[in-house]
Amino acid sequence: MNTRIPAAPSTAQSVWLVAEREIGSRLRSKAFVVSTIILFVIALAAVVWGGFAVNSAGGIKVAVTPATASVVQGVGGLEVTDADSPATAIALVEDGTVSAALVRSEDVPGATAPASPAFDYTIVANDDVPSGLMSLLSQSPPVHLLDPSSTDFLLRYFVALGFGIVFLLAASTFGGTIAQSVVEEKQTRVVELLISAVPVRALLAGKVIGNTILAMAQILVLAAIAVVGLTVTGQDLVLTGLGGPLVWFAVFFLFGFILLASLFAAAGAMVSRQEDIGTSTAPLTTLIMLPYFLVIFFNDNPLVLTIMSYVPFSAPVGMPLRLYLGEAMWWEPLVSLAVLILTCAGAILVGARIYSRSLLRMGARVKLAEALARN
Repeated sequence: MNTRIPAAPSTAQSVWLVAEREIGSRLRSKAFVVSTIILFVIALAAVVWGGFAVNSAGGIKVAVTPATASVVQGVGGLEVTDADSPATAIALVEDGTVSAALVRSEDVPGATAPASPAFDYTIVANDDVPSGLMSLLSQSPPVHLLDPSSTDFLLRYFVALGFGIVFLLAASTFGGTIAQSVVEEKQTRVVELLISAVPVRALLAGKVIGNTILAMAQILVLAAIAVVGLTVTGQDLVLTGLGGPLVWFAVFFLFGFILLASLFAAAGAMVSRQEDIGTSTAPLTTLIMLPYFLVIFFNDNPLVLTIMSYVPFSAPVGMPLRLYLGEAMWWEPLVSLAVLILTCAGAILVGARIYSRSLLRMGARVKLAEALARN
């Protein structure tokens, strides 16, 4: 009787087998599932709370003139103040007595004509339209802001904060997971069984791909949460401005994470104990944290943001923010992405060399020079 020996899996099959193993082990982890759900809930709560924060203190204070008083008749949730003239209504907005005023468009200095003849009035606000006002009015009339610079600053800050936090959490969480997984396999000698079945480079590629899929899934869900939250709270202007930058953020994050994941795997292979992971991955953790702090403290500095948008480790945060602010030319994200992809390819080659030369070495930490040295 002839017994056929099963053919060894191809490189692509080996990579996917390892990737499936990484994804499956994470999804079977209760800690990972629970923490992910908590992250999504917190993200949704933050977006919704930010949209409804203005209404939480009570009714929206609105000033009306004799010409616009009929607009608010029968509308609940408003504290209406009658002003005898458009100038008085606008003055009430300027001094903070009311949050907004409904004034005939022709009586608002500097206001543009309504895009639709259905509206003959304009909402005048100081730095932002009260969240929920248009929903209460069941209309979307034109808006005139007296001090739009304040709104620009707040939006700039919160968008920068959002990009920075998401990149920091996703990259550090999954990057650290890869390093811990590599060290655990070395400690338990499982790695010796794995490399007897699949090539070392396929093992590295599978780990990177598996964790990249999980990280990108989180990013896409968070983006969907942001869209839903902004839609529910009526933040249409913010949502419109964020559409393109969110797509670019996902693209930049994909290649930025692959770059970091390759280096995290290499850093994990250089040590043999869990206690040494922190020291080995410290430089990478710093590279992840720097964009977060830079984008928070220098989000109003065009020079710093421009430099960030071309540095591979900070481009996933800097370039989408510049696109949102309208400070980047159409060709800049393409150039920045090309630089990131080239750096990513180089990091994969370096990470693979370190990984393959350090994976089976036990005991003391492998020095970087030894891992990179030619035989």
